[in-house]
Amino acid sequence: MKRRHFIAGAAALPAVSGFSFARPALAQGAAAHTLRFIPQADVTVLDPLGTTAYPTRNHGHMCWDTLYGVDENFIPQPQLAEGHTVEDDGKRWIFTLRDGPTFHDGEKIRAVDAVASIKRWMPRDTHGQTLAPRVEEIRALDDRRFEIRLKRPFGLMLDALGKASSYPCFIYPERFANVDPTKPFTEVVGSGPYQMVANERVSGSQIVYRRYDKYVPTPVGKVSMIAGPKLAHFERMEWKVIPDPATSAAAMQAGEVDWWEVVPSDLRPLLVRARDVVLDLIDSSGTLANLRLNHLQPPFDDPAVRRALLKAIQQSDFMAAVSGDDRKLWRDNIGFFPSGSPLVNDAALEALSSPRDINAAKSAIAAAGKGNMPVVALHATDVSNQNALMSVGVDVLQKVGFKVEDATSDWGTLLQRRQNKNPPNQGGWNALIALFSGMEFSTPAGHLLLRANGANAWFGWPDSPKLEELRDAYFDAPDLETQKRIARDIQTQAFQDVPYIPLGQYFVDSAYKKGLTDIRKGIPLPLNVRRG
Repeated sequence: MKRRHFIAGAAALPAVSGFSFARPALAQGAAAHTLRFIPQADVTVLDPLGTTAYPTRNHGHMCWDTLYGVDENFIPQPQLAEGHTVEDDGKRWIFTLRDGPTFHDGEKIRAVDAVASIKRWMPRDTHGQTLAPRVEEIRALDDRRFEIRLKRPFGLMLDALGKASSYPCFIYPERFANVDPTKPFTEVVGSGPYQMVANERVSGSQIVYRRYDKYVPTPVGKVSMIAGPKLAHFERMEWKVIPDPATSAAAMQAGEVDWWEVVPSDLRPLLVRARDVVLDLIDSSGTLANLRLNHLQPPFDDPAVRRALLKAIQQSDFMAAVSGDDRKLWRDNIGFFPSGSPLVNDAALEALSSPRDINAAKSAIAAAGKGNMPVVALHATDVSNQNALMSVGVDVLQKVGFKVEDATSDWGTLLQRRQNKNPPNQGGWNALIALFSGMEFSTPAGHLLLRANGANAWFGWPDSPKLEELRDAYFDAPDLETQKRIARDIQTQAFQDVPYIPLGQYFVDSAYKKGLTDIRKGIPLPLNVRRG
């Protein structure tokens, strides 16, 4: 696939595209207290339990806080929690909240808020779904203390409550936490360092945050990932949604924005030469690209068809499309755990690493009676990496004999449509690209795409009792060596059931102005950052 070519005169592009950052009313002194950030896509859903999309995750970390927060070494540290005790052989956890933190409406954060928030979070999150059947009771003891009583121990309790990505356990006011998690709320009353300015939100263009002056950061911990004190050094944050990467690059070069979250690899050389721009690999775990198939609808409801499609997947084609020919920027021969994971293994990997054979895939699909069937591929063209990857995906699906509808749309439309379980001709879908940080897939605990619990699984809804049984065994494994053996079994089973198809692992930089300091590692999150 040909990569996008970029002409050096990029600085003129904002005028060509019609996008402008000109703000004559903003005085230079006021600009010094404002940070302008380009997120990878718009924040189309405000409720962090309403989607796993990373713009919403990052919005969540701006506006809400968690009880604990993991650092870049995945060690949980206190945030809203002052501490905890564990009794009864690991079956009784008692948590104490810090005295002082308040919600953005001025109300104190209480134990009942934490209890309600945990109960709302558990059905949505992979950790929470594992914790839920082990819970005997969760209840407030007083305004600052609550307990979780378990039927059997859950050693990853703090990891679960302090996770950084994909449904973090944020603490909401009780009245919001009592809202059905399948019905996202649209009003933001946070517990974190920034307040969303609702009347300045422009869908598809801008979301604005203002510092919450009464926020009380945790006094302990190393600042890393989402751990340690969260400090709001800017009075105001403006997130500028710019679908066109060339326009974003031009804005960085011209100094019209301060930080661009995700830089496409073909624009990286341009910004390397920019005198006042720093390129930084903030998330060293990379991004995992995945082809998610809908298990509810033909043709991918048939595991034989999903296995046949594996024969046609050349990971290097997908990686070159998204990251170019420089192999330092991507890796192929990636299975169901990323490079860098303690559980990475080669079990059954020949399904993806052996010589590719489009004709064999086409024949196997025809033999299963699914040749020439219609397939709807959801294709977000306003997110560059999504666009590049699905362009290759559509080509592969066509080559193996499907009648492909390339359902192009913006990102927000894709997020809405992927929830639809109906047949594709009634608004549903068959295939989409799913991008997740490598840190999320390093173990089965947070690995959303390996969940195969049917209706409660991530979009695509795979159902594999064997995969679920192996995942449960992982949680009860006594040591790393046992976990590694289970991980091999999980990967072997995954290549049989094919809950999704791994497409490779790539690494992307953030770009920010020289002079910005105190950038958190692990997630490109504009907290703690200041002008040097």
